[in-house]
Amino acid sequence: MWKCEVVVGAELDVEEVAELYRASTLAERRPVDDRERFAEMLRAANLVVIVRSEGRLIGIARSVTDNVYATYLSDLAVDREFQRQGVGQALIRATQEAAPPAKIILLAAPAAVDYYPKIGFTQHHSAWVL
Repeated sequence: MWKCEVVVGAELDVEEVAELYRASTLAERRPVDDRERFAEMLRAANLVVIVRSEGRLIGIARSVTDNVYATYLSDLAVDREFQRQGVGQALIRATQEAAPPAKIILLAAPAAVDYYPKIGFTQHHSAWVL
């Protein structure tokens, strides 16, 4: 069995997290091979929730939040072997619980566009990226 844990991103092993991103396909859209940049992404996130199964890192939610209005969930990665078992939902729930008054905002990976409405997210039609 597994459980979610809020951790300090800077204390995570960068290679272990990069392996999780590869195992989840998120590495296709993140600079995991640029170790310095990837390590800074982990250090700079002020809300990081992880899930381990028998010591193995199987999921992560990496966010930036002001704790009261907005939480930007920048990365949600679950090892393919553990997908469709509630790990992603548990990570999102733990992220909400860490900053309860804040709304969660995210950009969906192309393969996950249909996932988020199923777990309660609504699509926002005026988001912009520069």
